Amino acid sequence: MNTEPNESQTDVWSEWLLHTRFGNDPEHEQILRAAIDPIADRVLDGARLSAGMTLVDIGTGDGLIAFRAIDTIGPSLRVILTDISAPLLRHVEALAIQRNVQSQCRFIECSAGALKDIHDVSVDVLTTRAVLAYVPDKVEALREFLRVLKPGGRLSIGEPILRDDAFEAASLKQLVDAQPPALEDRFFPLLSRWKGAQFPDTEERISSNPLTNFSERDLARFALDVGFIDIHMEFHVDVVPSTVHSWEVFLGSSPHPWALPLGRILAERFSTEERELFEAIFRPRVEARQFVTADRIAYLTARKPPS
Repeated sequence: MNTEPNESQTDVWSEWLLHTRFGNDPEHEQILRAAIDPIADRVLDGARLSAGMTLVDIGTGDGLIAFRAIDTIGPSLRVILTDISAPLLRHVEALAIQRNVQSQCRFIECSAGALKDIHDVSVDVLTTRAVLAYVPDKVEALREFLRVLKPGGRLSIGEPILRDDAFEAASLKQLVDAQPPALEDRFFPLLSRWKGAQFPDTEERISSNPLTNFSERDLARFALDVGFIDIHMEFHVDVVPSTVHSWEVFLGSSPHPWALPLGRILAERFSTEERELFEAIFRPRVEARQFVTADRIAYLTARKPPS
């Protein structure tokens, strides 16, 4: 069975998750999946699932956490998979049929802040991975999470923290803006325009963007404010060599669903001369694996108070 949405069935979420995240390169997709699996496993470790429970996986995406939970617990686990993206829900439903676990699954199209068709105090565990980062009102979403959990139910989330990426983009912009025209360095303006096209690069844009207007400490505070207890947050920073070593993947991928791929940025916002200069500077570094990436993830667990 073909589980890929066709062109008319895609949206920004499915396009990024199933294609742009890895630059449409199958080899790089496997590398990325190997890096993401431990994140899902850590979220599941915090969930403390057991037989007979009901799990709701918010913003399920490609079903990574939901299906790993089923693989771990077995046929007694019931899983509700929600996503704001109808194409992704169709994708994961097809995967559930392939895996012969569709009888354990329920699929609901909804936002994290309005969990329609999920009753109050009806689930044992709630998980997210890279979901709250895209939600404008994170407190509203956490209230919904608290509502659907049973007394004593567990929350386990893993969320990317992208503020530093935005701060770096803003610092680059300030550096470029401060350069006297006569001393302008051609390298930094190109770098700044690239980064500014993918991350907010001013204080105003950073503070208004759901991806960058919160920190890992804010997540813990939000959870406390809505009424969760036994809150534990760990912030992990991993600085590692970039897994991208192909220029084509470098051009075709983007760091998050709201970011244009570099290839489109170059095509739409750079002149021919600028594109050639950018490639002359960056391509050798990409292919020599001279770049590093910093992954910053907040893992948070909490419980709903017992009744």
